[in-house]
Amino acid sequence: MKTYAYGFPRIGKQREFKKLVEGYWSKRVSEEELFSGIGEIERKREKTYRKYVDAFPEGEMTLYDPMLDTAITFGVYKVGSLNDYFELCRGKRALEMTKWFNTNYHYLVPDFEERVPNFSIEKPIWDRHEKAKKNVYLIGPFTFLKLSKGLKREFFEGALKELTGLYIEYMNSKNFLSVHLDDPALVLELSKEDWKLIEEVYQVFSYAKCSVNLFTYYDSVDRLELLFNLPVDGIGIDLVHDRGENLKQLEKIDREGKILYAGIVDGRNVWRVNPFKIRSFVEKLGENIVLTNAAPLFHLPVSIESSSLPDELKAKISFAEERLKELNLTANIEERESEVKEWIKGLTLPFGRNEEVRKRVSLLKEDDFERKPSYEERVKVQKEVLKLPLFPTTTIGSFPQTEEIRRIRLLYRKGLLSKEDYETFIRGEISKAIQIQEDLGLDVLVHGEFERTDMVEFFAEKLEGIATTGNGWVISYGTRCYRPPIIYGDVSRRAPMTIKEVSFAQSLTEKPVKGMLTGPVTIISWSYVREDIPIREVAYQIALALKDEIEDYEKTGIKVVQIDEPAIRERAPIKKRLWNEYFEWAIKSFRLCHSSVKPETQIHTHMCYSEFSEIMDYILDMDFDVISIEASRSKGDIIKAFEEVNFNRQIGLGVWDIHSPYIPSVDEMREIVDRALRVIPKENFWINPDCGLKTRRWEEVIPALRNLVTLARNLRSN
Repeated sequence: MKTYAYGFPRIGKQREFKKLVEGYWSKRVSEEELFSGIGEIERKREKTYRKYVDAFPEGEMTLYDPMLDTAITFGVYKVGSLNDYFELCRGKRALEMTKWFNTNYHYLVPDFEERVPNFSIEKPIWDRHEKAKKNVYLIGPFTFLKLSKGLKREFFEGALKELTGLYIEYMNSKNFLSVHLDDPALVLELSKEDWKLIEEVYQVFSYAKCSVNLFTYYDSVDRLELLFNLPVDGIGIDLVHDRGENLKQLEKIDREGKILYAGIVDGRNVWRVNPFKIRSFVEKLGENIVLTNAAPLFHLPVSIESSSLPDELKAKISFAEERLKELNLTANIEERESEVKEWIKGLTLPFGRNEEVRKRVSLLKEDDFERKPSYEERVKVQKEVLKLPLFPTTTIGSFPQTEEIRRIRLLYRKGLLSKEDYETFIRGEISKAIQIQEDLGLDVLVHGEFERTDMVEFFAEKLEGIATTGNGWVISYGTRCYRPPIIYGDVSRRAPMTIKEVSFAQSLTEKPVKGMLTGPVTIISWSYVREDIPIREVAYQIALALKDEIEDYEKTGIKVVQIDEPAIRERAPIKKRLWNEYFEWAIKSFRLCHSSVKPETQIHTHMCYSEFSEIMDYILDMDFDVISIEASRSKGDIIKAFEEVNFNRQIGLGVWDIHSPYIPSVDEMREIVDRALRVIPKENFWINPDCGLKTRRWEEVIPALRNLVTLARNLRSN
């Protein structure tokens, strides 16, 4: 039985990719050194592939994002230098960023600006396909256009025909032997018109001089038989996250000799598989089967070897390299039976059960998910207590994590700095941040989160039932990476998690300081979540821990609490027919966090880089008082979502893209606000950045925040 794998992480075991690209940005790495280093990372990835599997795609590497690379290759953007390239990633011309399907990977969104596309084949600054000949990775033309923006429906058909023709020209001119066509948009809920168009336009692949294999993942394909009728050599499908729908269709399809790339090891979660069970399952699928992963492996850390996890947990999980091993074990099970038995011996050992937590969840009643009084009543109380001006200003939570802060935190983690000295340092940073905010004139302050490495990892370290990996890095976007924790057991709060730092910050100012928490859906979404109990129970366990924290905030005089849920849209199922079930538990978990707070406690939430127009009713049902969302990269396009609903809450639209070092002027920020005020009453409007400021430098933060405050003052005086 043959094996195939794709999407192996580009980050590197020691984050080599991040260090290399960011070294170029800071002028410590030359252009030649950058290209050489990227090539070396690619060689290491290919060496790992070859160790375990029979085949894999070439040309998967990127300098930032494959969607941008595709846009440049086919002439959507003309790029004459590396600086031009990175300007589209993080400069003044930076493209909008959003989540890749329902994952935490962000891609750059090609924007056709409502014009008819004019495609062409361009020679890129860095040709990732220059040495790739055998089996080349390409994002499929349907996925590329479907995930772009600004392309009107009446132009979509013509654009797809033109672009697909260029794909054939490109593939044939390069003399590729085979092409891996990544087309995950085929798992979306597509219209009859979409399927008819795919069926018609993809006939062009019959003109390819090389073999073409079409890969889908993250969910089932609603018209799987149509894909097997296309003139391609193989179809890759997800048999892990398809809820059995792909399998049900396969039973009725005559594959006509086409290869089935059976995605049978999970590319999105870490729980170790049993090769005996997989092999038994696969053998029922028939002949001409190739074993592969059920989603790209870049959603996983590189290898379990470099993680600092307890042995009991290591025996239950796999990262990217271990997934390759599982494919190898499954394909060669006859001669490696003893190794397989050793591989699975830890799967049934109990780990992380807490009966008290389970009982608390089982006793929840519907009243526990309802906040009283209504928003209309409590907003009057909050205005009287907080006494905020029109257009109140705030930030999203974090302030710059300087090299000194990271150095001190590392010393403390290694035991080279006492707890007392560490806490004294953190209090000093909080004091500086409060003074800066006071001097700037912000209205609702934050403590800066200097003690936090990551908004999910920080809480994972303080909660029972969740483990952190130490070195399990995964890319979120570009070079930005994070370490997803592993929710392995029942979750509970050992002790107050954030009270000490936030209450200290509040003692330094008369202005309100926000208590900062990460919500249950985001903790789940940016972690690897257990699969042995319903996910709603995991969410309610986390929500109860956060509920206890909020009650402690109120006891210490904190009057504003922000529960960040940037992942709530991202986590929504790809199939919209499953949305009601998902949002029912997602919203209830958020409401459970704050249902018992006092009327005067103002509850904020934050969401970023997602498409909101289709979920506005769900969002309102979360019953927050204030929401802050991204609007800078989309140039305020999010406002369209508010034109069709009665949005009777307060909102802060991000007027500054913090993912770029560019400092926007007052006038540039004003453009977003003026557009928003056509729809949102000024009494409900807050002024804030679009996300936390952890990755920025103070030299960028202070002038940008000064402009932000100036904007608010100008608006008040109008």
